[in-house]
Amino acid sequence: MYTVDELEDRLIDLAFAEDIGDGDHTTLCCIPEDAMGKSHLLIKEDGILAGVEVAKRVFARFDPELQVEVFMGDGSKVKKGDIAMVVSGKIRSLLQTERLMLNIMQRMSGIATMTNKYVKQIEGTGAHVLDTRKTTPGMRMLEKQAVKIGGGVNHRIGLFDMILLKDNHVDFAGGISNAISRCHEYLKEKSLDLKIEIEVRNFDEIRQVMDCGGVDRIMFDNFSVEDTKKAVEMIAGKYETESSGGITFDTIRSYAECGVDFISVGALTHSVKGLDMSFKAC
Repeated sequence: MYTVDELEDRLIDLAFAEDIGDGDHTTLCCIPEDAMGKSHLLIKEDGILAGVEVAKRVFARFDPELQVEVFMGDGSKVKKGDIAMVVSGKIRSLLQTERLMLNIMQRMSGIATMTNKYVKQIEGTGAHVLDTRKTTPGMRMLEKQAVKIGGGVNHRIGLFDMILLKDNHVDFAGGISNAISRCHEYLKEKSLDLKIEIEVRNFDEIRQVMDCGGVDRIMFDNFSVEDTKKAVEMIAGKYETESSGGITFDTIRSYAECGVDFISVGALTHSVKGLDMSFKAC
């Protein structure tokens, strides 16, 4: 299994390969090799800044001699007109790293900004905003970092760090009892210590889960606000609870006020708008 740093480096290398190919011919034809300069990162929209540390890795991986002066770090509240960092060194390096750095920082900052809005929307309820696996292939680690920077919580990184028995798992396994019992057999056989969550679609499935036991969290899939409140009362603190499915910014507080522990929001990563910024000569 790769470390977070190794995954980031592989992503950066792949991104440079697809962007530069056999050479940035525009830059190479008009910028002398020894020309030096500076560029600043200009924020053009209010939000939460994210991706600063990753940007530093981008610059260092391409040209270790680039000098990065950071004025606003990850998690900073930024407004239009702010200068987040200044990078100095070879102009060729500044031009060739510009797009990749911006692609990463704009997307991560957009995710952090949206996450922060959701977190503030349910402030004081005790519920936590979760992300999902609805991420951009190859960028999951960065996008989940951005969720945390925005104040959210990572649900799970992938299929390897938690058991989540969803409706298809339950149906293919032949029911809730079969799915849970096979889960425990597997964990024992593999000597794994993983949390177990199960998705339920109605009150009958909640009762089946509670009769069976052996899980850590119950996820209410596409429950109404009224049914969510009843479900939380049924469970009465015996298990962690999570709401999921079709929850929007306008409805999330109503769900949080039902007493659920977690609310997962796929929109944090699957349909986010990047935060506007630019990298200009200074």
